[in-house]
Amino acid sequence: MERSALVAGATGIVGNNLARHLLARGWSVSGLARRPGTDIAGMLPIAADLLDPASLGSALRDLRPTHVFFTSWLAQKTEAENILINSAMVRNLLDALSSAGSVRHVALVTGLKHYLGPFESYGQSSLIATPFREDQPRLDTENFYYAQEDAVFAAAKRDGFSWSIHRPHTIIGYAVGNAMNMGTTLAAYATICREIGRPFLFPGSATQWNALTDMTDARLLARHLEWAATTDAARNQAFNVVNGDVFRWKWMWGRLAAWFGLQPAAFPSERLPLERQMSDAGPIWSDIARKHHLAEPDLNRLASAWHTDGDLGRPIEVVTDMGKSRRLGFLDYQATDESFFDLFTTLREKRIIP
Repeated sequence: MERSALVAGATGIVGNNLARHLLARGWSVSGLARRPGTDIAGMLPIAADLLDPASLGSALRDLRPTHVFFTSWLAQKTEAENILINSAMVRNLLDALSSAGSVRHVALVTGLKHYLGPFESYGQSSLIATPFREDQPRLDTENFYYAQEDAVFAAAKRDGFSWSIHRPHTIIGYAVGNAMNMGTTLAAYATICREIGRPFLFPGSATQWNALTDMTDARLLARHLEWAATTDAARNQAFNVVNGDVFRWKWMWGRLAAWFGLQPAAFPSERLPLERQMSDAGPIWSDIARKHHLAEPDLNRLASAWHTDGDLGRPIEVVTDMGKSRRLGFLDYQATDESFFDLFTTLREKRIIP
């Protein structure tokens, strides 16, 4: 049976990598975004605003996807606004597709804020216990991930499709203009340190420097999304999605430094977040881009220092259990240092970094 995917958020790290993966696997793929790119060969771009039901209805009128992958979100100033906006985007999309009756499965990508809490209270709940497992109860706090899940559950009950929820940790993968992009942020930071002779300082907390953690490669997440959408045993389930290895940043920092030909600085006595370290970096990056003929001179489209600071500044250990996926047959593994190296290589090939 033909499988046709609608990827909502096709310009982001998750959507971009997912669309490429599904196309390589023989799927028909439509990519929805407000300004969909045309750089993915074979993908049908669909321009629509998830907050505009009329726009969605018009754009999707003739589309009959069998599988919907929701990978989009919009950051707001408060969690109450996050809930209002981001749950509406899910509802609007599924409402627009409801009358066609073609959808067999909906996959929603959220993340570990399901366990850590929203940005307003990130990692501060007394209920946080690691490693994170999917059967842990929701935190007793507002969280737009919960509202998005509830929107999927309600539409599934109405329309009879199956669903899957995917909770990755920090995602490593290629995308430009993404609001949460640690890999490209660290690549830009390392490049600046090398070019002007700044020390390559770890910007996070002592806990993150010393404790165990894990991450998620966008390519592995793409394979997990397809697996859950096409595996009977994975239907109507929530899953954590991480690479399968664990590491300490005091080890990883040296690995990243070596790739860029840098010596990692000693752990600083005072924390220096990236937002402080890179506060003057815009003009510096413009000069680097001009010198090396880079494709993107605007550092704001590459680096998301605030998000990297949030991840690396957490005061708790963050490790994630993948046992549920393993038991049901998803056995893929990805070494996280190689995830970074593969991304850096891609960024160099595309002239994003020198």
